[in-house]
Amino acid sequence: MEGAVPGKAGWVRVAYWPAESTEADALKTPIKQVEAGTDFTHQVALRDLRPDTRYRYRFEAGQPGNDTVAATAYGSFKTAPDAAASAKVTFTVANCQDYARRDDPANGHKIYPQMGALHPDFFIHTGDLEYYDKPSPLATTVALARFKWNRIFALPFQRAFHREISNYFMKDDHDTLKDDAWMGQVYGELTWDQGLALFREQVPIGEKPYRTIRWGKHVQIWLVEGREFRSPNDMPDGPEKSIWGAEQKKWFYETVKNSDATFRVLISPTPIEGPDRDTKGDNHSNKAFAHEGAELRQFIASQKNMVIVCGDRHWQYASVDPETGLREYSAGPSSDAHASGFSEADRSAPHRFLRIKGGFLSVTVEPSASGARAIFRHYDVDGKIQYEDVLTAP
Repeated sequence: MEGAVPGKAGWVRVAYWPAESTEADALKTPIKQVEAGTDFTHQVALRDLRPDTRYRYRFEAGQPGNDTVAATAYGSFKTAPDAAASAKVTFTVANCQDYARRDDPANGHKIYPQMGALHPDFFIHTGDLEYYDKPSPLATTVALARFKWNRIFALPFQRAFHREISNYFMKDDHDTLKDDAWMGQVYGELTWDQGLALFREQVPIGEKPYRTIRWGKHVQIWLVEGREFRSPNDMPDGPEKSIWGAEQKKWFYETVKNSDATFRVLISPTPIEGPDRDTKGDNHSNKAFAHEGAELRQFIASQKNMVIVCGDRHWQYASVDPETGLREYSAGPSSDAHASGFSEADRSAPHRFLRIKGGFLSVTVEPSASGARAIFRHYDVDGKIQYEDVLTAP
């Protein structure tokens, strides 16, 4: 099929070293064999890394039974500053991409070189990295789902960006199973459990799908999980209905309360605030999850300098909740061809910015004379700023 990138059995290893050192000083991970059962993938944890350091790495691969290195690839990543370090931090956020709607047929999505030009410290993809339930082909089996993963990550723009940036990946419905999916459903021959396993196979996420990461004195992010623990969308709303589940929600409340970061940013695969379409019933801004949505908005709004960045919606927006004053920024889809589902006629009082086009979001938090400030910028697919919002903290 077009774009196929079949894997091959063999061995892999990673060598890594601080960028200011030489390649001769590299540490090496143990050799690991890869095979078809894991789509020829392997994940390795690099520990005891220095804070606020650019690392270079060399990926090595070889054939079974042969120690000779047959292929290499180079890249880099940056580690987070210590929690006490008053450092400037920039990160970018994108969501909702697929092969069919890429805007450069030969190279992939144009947002990737535009984000790379900003030299972000890290990148977050909020989910829908691919669409199992969109044609060419419909990924109704494990083999077809793997085909889609390999095809989109082999695109030159994506490949060049990801190998030089620290990445955090989150999942949503289309890269788990299908539109608005929840536990126990199937898509063709693809089961729910297979969908969860495929995501863990293809991208590193750690022990739990929800995480919080500190990036210096002024930034802490929360990456939450919106599929694995959710109640069915058609369940009657009330205190027991949840997208996050009790354990994740308890973790979120506790870690937020214990944080002393200047700015705290919740990264959600789906909107918490919206506004969204009245016909939708899959996220916290919808009536279907009104009880938990109101609970979360009240809690987040009660925290000092805390905002929401979300994915899923196929348009860009910045909104302020009229009841709580809470801010939410939607990154928007990864190409203009992917933009849909909303219009200027749907603009309402909460909107501070609304654009039915593709692009990405950047967040820069930097020390200032009075404390720190956070700058949220929406970009179009060509890297032009469309909106800017500046928040200050004493």
